[in-house]
Amino acid sequence: MAYEPGNRWTTREAAIPQVGIDVGLRQYMLRIYNYMAGGLALTGAVAYFAAASGFYQAIVGSILFWIVLFAPLGLVLLLSFRLQTMSLGAAQLTFWAYAALMGLSLAGIFLVFTGASIARVFFITAGTFAAMSLYGYTTRTDLSRFGSFLFMGLIGIIIAGLVNVFIASSALQFALSVAGVLVFTGLTAWDTQSIKEMYVESDGTAVAGKKAILGALRLYLDFINLFMMLMQLLGARRD
Repeated sequence: MAYEPGNRWTTREAAIPQVGIDVGLRQYMLRIYNYMAGGLALTGAVAYFAAASGFYQAIVGSILFWIVLFAPLGLVLLLSFRLQTMSLGAAQLTFWAYAALMGLSLAGIFLVFTGASIARVFFITAGTFAAMSLYGYTTRTDLSRFGSFLFMGLIGIIIAGLVNVFIASSALQFALSVAGVLVFTGLTAWDTQSIKEMYVESDGTAVAGKKAILGALRLYLDFINLFMMLMQLLGARRD
């Protein structure tokens, strides 16, 4: 291999490993986005057909409704804490099951909001998400210092949301929706940068696959929550 005097590798030779890493990183991120997009598509399809078929209306108020409502949380915890011990196939199955159950739990939006406003807000969410995820992927700024602030904001939104279940304040709901849009917009950029930094070129197929599923889950949650917050602000309710 050619080298310059003083034992320094030429720029061309030194760049070859970096090119390999960049290609691997792009493939890794593409796999994550594909998982996320597939999960969103499954969620949307299940939500629409559950509402259109009357299944969602039929289970409202029953024990099955509460199972559907809380089952996604259980699957998120399962993926978060048991992913390392699960096989890649089991992790994939759990992710798809989670996306489908989320569709069932979100079917009510088709009964509350008009189809046109749902489509409009979805495209607004997609554009916002794409811009912030691209920023998180390309920026040289270390976004980790914003992580604790965003996490505290998320906890505050969850607590205030639980309180609002009992007081049903429209003013508080509006404030929560605005804060939620800001928090999940920031989390999209932060999570993207964090997921990018998780990439290790030497990871085996199973490890890389599990990392991709976990990354897809994080971005999926950012997208869904951003979408729901924007629906509260911009969605047109049915008469």
